Amino acid sequence: MSTENLPQSPEQSPQRPPRKPRVAVVFGGRSSEHGISVVTAGAVLAAIDRTKYDVLPIGITRDGRWALTADEPERMAITDRRTPDVEELAESTEGGVLLPVDPASREVVYSEPGSVPKALGEVDVVFPVLHGPYGEDGTLQGLLELSGVPYVGAGVLASAVGQDKEYMKAVFVSYGLKVGPYAVIRPREWEQDRSAARRKIVDFAGEHGWPLFVKPARAGSSIGITKVDDLAGLDEAIEEARRHDPKILVEAALRGREIECGVLEFEDGPRASVPAEIPPPSEHSYYDFEAKYIDSTPGVVPAPLTEEETAEVRRLAVAAFDAASCEGLVRADFFLTEDDEFVINEINTMPGFTPISMFPQMWQATGVSYPELVDRLVRAALRRPTGLR
Repeated sequence: MSTENLPQSPEQSPQRPPRKPRVAVVFGGRSSEHGISVVTAGAVLAAIDRTKYDVLPIGITRDGRWALTADEPERMAITDRRTPDVEELAESTEGGVLLPVDPASREVVYSEPGSVPKALGEVDVVFPVLHGPYGEDGTLQGLLELSGVPYVGAGVLASAVGQDKEYMKAVFVSYGLKVGPYAVIRPREWEQDRSAARRKIVDFAGEHGWPLFVKPARAGSSIGITKVDDLAGLDEAIEEARRHDPKILVEAALRGREIECGVLEFEDGPRASVPAEIPPPSEHSYYDFEAKYIDSTPGVVPAPLTEEETAEVRRLAVAAFDAASCEGLVRADFFLTEDDEFVINEINTMPGFTPISMFPQMWQATGVSYPELVDRLVRAALRRPTGLR
């Protein structure tokens, strides 16, 4: 890795112009959403204005190694229905990238066994495009806070709340936002008395009816979710959800339209995009992982809503953003029920972010292009200090 762009003091190079801010795009990670994170990173890397920013791509492998990767967005796409992997992009099978641990320094170091560590220069802001646990859930954000490095998106608390659907719903209810019926099976409940845990779910179904959605409490991209139509499919659905998270969430099916709305942080505060509608996918029983990412079921942007409905869902999206103390961006997902009431399903603090993802599409329809969206997020992160704020 060349070190020719490392910052120097004016005494060392009085004629050298100020360097461009350096953005480290961090992607991949240890969660089941690893591949989608790589796809997102490819889109972000392709969109960042290289005349304004230097870019450092850093991939986290599935086993947690921070790898220096090729800056080749074209290799970070879904091909033959298969998502890419950081290991395929890493410049070394053993080398690792080390973030600073001293808030007084933002210098990133690359180290390989048997070699002298190389300074990669200072990082001014991290753009984390990780989805799911070990990245979107506050863990990476906490590391960056300790390192004193600004970063795009939600802070530690908001990231954790946005990842854990149980506590997310509790926060929304406390702020007066309406959520659908749900039940939680915690790890200890399942491990100590499976029969009692099953009865809890069956009683929930007796009160709210079938079908139910059984899902990991702390995952995204519709991974690990099963639509359960009757008691016969319950055990398999529980095991599938627990493959991704020992805590599971059970939700009653809500009859209505799926509406999404993006929230973006501007200089004067958060604003909501025009909403989108996710129509029922024709080849899938619901909007699952393959419908979202492999078959790319298209959303309708803007959603065919009345002016009053549009204004209300935009208001609620910003209210959800504020309730969870979010920063940067959020995609808020709602159901518009048969009673003409918006029920919030969840927020995503790092939503799908490829140009065909719903968040960028909604902002494109609102007048913010994909490259401008990326630029706004980087600039918002550079404005914010780390620490209490």
